[in-house]
Amino acid sequence: MTDRVVKLSIRSLFLWAVMSIATVSLVISAGLSMYTQVKSYRQEIELSIVTLAKLIGQSSANSLIENNAIYLEEQLNNLAFADQILNVHIYKSLESYQALDTKVVSFASYNKAGEYLIASKENQLADLASSPQFISENDFLEVSERIYDQKTGGVLGWIYIRMSADSFNKLVGESFLLTLSAMCVLLLLSFLLAVRFQRMVTSPIERLADFLQRTSRQRDYSARIENSSIRELDILSDSVNVMLVRIQEYMQKQRQAEEQHRRLNASLEEMVNQRTMALKSANQELIQTLEKLHQFQRQIVQNEKMASLGDMVAGVAHEGNTPIGLGVTASTMMLDRIAVIEKDFENKTLKASAMKRFLEESNENLNIIYRNLNRAAELISSFKQVAVDQSSESNRTFCFAQLVNEILLSLQPRLKKLKHNINVNCDPTLCVETKAGPINQILINLIMNSVIHGFENIEKGEIDIIAELATPEKFKLVYRDNGKGIPDDIRKRIFDPFVTTKRGQGGSGLGMHLVYNLVTQALNGSITLTSEEGQGVEFVIIFPIASAKSV
Repeated sequence: MTDRVVKLSIRSLFLWAVMSIATVSLVISAGLSMYTQVKSYRQEIELSIVTLAKLIGQSSANSLIENNAIYLEEQLNNLAFADQILNVHIYKSLESYQALDTKVVSFASYNKAGEYLIASKENQLADLASSPQFISENDFLEVSERIYDQKTGGVLGWIYIRMSADSFNKLVGESFLLTLSAMCVLLLLSFLLAVRFQRMVTSPIERLADFLQRTSRQRDYSARIENSSIRELDILSDSVNVMLVRIQEYMQKQRQAEEQHRRLNASLEEMVNQRTMALKSANQELIQTLEKLHQFQRQIVQNEKMASLGDMVAGVAHEGNTPIGLGVTASTMMLDRIAVIEKDFENKTLKASAMKRFLEESNENLNIIYRNLNRAAELISSFKQVAVDQSSESNRTFCFAQLVNEILLSLQPRLKKLKHNINVNCDPTLCVETKAGPINQILINLIMNSVIHGFENIEKGEIDIIAELATPEKFKLVYRDNGKGIPDDIRKRIFDPFVTTKRGQGGSGLGMHLVYNLVTQALNGSITLTSEEGQGVEFVIIFPIASAKSV
């Protein structure tokens, strides 16, 4: 069950607000007025009783000096005309205690008819002298004053007066009733004024609300509201009229759009048929175009393969032509020298020195032919490695740390005379299922590149091999050395074929190209290089694995 929200009208809210403000203001004003009046009444009655006490005290001084209590009581009886005075007691100070101003005895008294001597006031005289006190729920007012000797200034005694507070209470009550009556009259006037003002304020608002409801029900947006005598409501009325003008314009545009929409719908079927026929024709043309595109695509792929093959063939021809050309030159020189020796031999003019020189030249040329034929054989072997399809190898499970150790053991004959350190950081229990052959060739090529190129003119280098799982399905291999790094111009082309810094010194430029093909094709992974000249290299290789486990 949902709570019902009570909604108040603007009339009620206006009356509530005005009357609340008026009530609070009047209550505060009345309270302050009552407080001021009561304080004034109290000060007035306190002043009167203090003045009376001083007068009676002055007139009683001679009687205290002469010790004439009878005369003093006769004088006090004259207070009977004062209805408010209930008790007047005169106390005489003992001579031995005058200096202390504390020890007194009763000397004379006046008690209104029906009133009796108030006892036990001797000890309260000093307290009452400082200020009058109301007692017994403001029914009485008490005060005391010292009686002085006018000649010596000594304290002769005390006067105690007890006065009825009926007049004070009557004044307070009358003041309260008057204030309450005035507040009620003012509240009534406030209510009447609030009703009048709320009509002046709320009537235009109610007319505006009725106008908006009627306009909304009838949808008559051509109607306009009249201006109000209140500036804010006049601004609101102008804003409503502007809104109605805009709504009217919008409705006209909407009707025009609907009319146009109906006209368009009338010819829509014909347009749909035309578009359908055009779409069928376009689809047929698209199918034919896609077929031609596939043919062009196959042709482009074939052309790219042929271009790549052409680049490879050109590189092979360039790299193989040098050693073969040197071998042909050396063999031609040997043939020429053999012809000369044969001629000298037939003419029997062959000398021992010429034969010795021929043998030396033959040995040198044969060495040249051997070195260049061996170089050609190495190039052909590198070309075969690049050309062989590495993806044919099947996956197998192996311990990665053991594989790295086997690779280092196979390279030991070539590394034992060097002082380079190879650090392997890999979990010795980590076993992975992937292709071991490509990983073997990759690490061998990277290590030999560091030894031949990276550690050139470096006596003791450091190589770090870090292997770990990047994710449960991917393996991460990091190879890092502290060699001389790779120049910027070479680094940008490091994975292209025939790129080397040892051109003419035995380098084929196929090692890193082979590594790239093994990573991307055989392992279906990725390889990134980070290097700055003089600060070594870092290869990060990531490739998928079938499974991984620790044994």
